[in-house]
Amino acid sequence: MYRASDRVRNERWLAALGRAADDLDMGSDARSTAEDLFLSTAPDAERSKPAAIAASLYAGGLIAGDRRSQGAVAEAVGVTRLTVQKRWKPLLETAGLEPPTW
Repeated sequence: MYRASDRVRNERWLAALGRAADDLDMGSDARSTAEDLFLSTAPDAERSKPAAIAASLYAGGLIAGDRRSQGAVAEAVGVTRLTVQKRWKPLLETAGLEPPTW
């Protein structure tokens, strides 16, 4: 869970998440889920936030049934596909969710 101050502190990163979601043409449920995941698990290190955004978008899309490929998410955020691949499952676990086993 996150606080309102987390949203304010990460305003620029949420804007980046929104731009990437626009590029991916993601629906509102996937965007909202991605924001919640990001804010609930946002790292303190600024350099780690783009990876967290990408993982949140990918996982948010999976949860909302608005799935995008890891490559497409990586391209929209400006990280590598490997970054998305390595980060999305741990992000779900940190948020208290169980990743799929497929």
